[in-house]
Amino acid sequence: MKAYDVKKGNVVEHNGTVFQVRDIERSSPQGRGGNVRFRFTMYSVPGGNKVDASFDGDDELKEVELLRRQASYSYRDGEAFVFMDDEDYTPYTLDADVVGDDADYITDGLSGCFVQVIDDMPVGVQLPQTVALDVVETPPELKGGTATKRPKPARLSTGLEILVPEYIANGERVLVNTTSGEFSGRAD
Repeated sequence: MKAYDVKKGNVVEHNGTVFQVRDIERSSPQGRGGNVRFRFTMYSVPGGNKVDASFDGDDELKEVELLRRQASYSYRDGEAFVFMDDEDYTPYTLDADVVGDDADYITDGLSGCFVQVIDDMPVGVQLPQTVALDVVETPPELKGGTATKRPKPARLSTGLEILVPEYIANGERVLVNTTSGEFSGRAD
């Protein structure tokens, strides 16, 4: 697979080691004819050693075969997150550093997740595209504020802070995009 096809969460082989891509920065050159460069923040699987690597868009990376098991979030065990396989109820335990920023989207009973497994070892989790979270704290709507679309900050039940439209009030459930971290609409 080409470097420009790699997405966050993909597992690739680089220099004989298996890595999971956690973050991608794209840099476009200013001059004509320059190649787009991608900087990947990757963690070795297993082990979790962090590596930063840069690639041209056309560089070839080998994608590693991994199992994707549909699972639901079950509970938190200390710093670890435990997901339960939806078919055979196998528990998959993932450390907080593996889950990373995705922890802000995980609520009790969250379903539609996919746990990534290599050699019977869970190495990552893919969350659903959107999750429903409760608004815990947001300023009240300003009267006459509907003429302009001004977003306001809102703190959600997991501690995540996002911008929401003015008409959203405390106690409402909102959909949040897990890729961009942005408001996606009202839930329910």
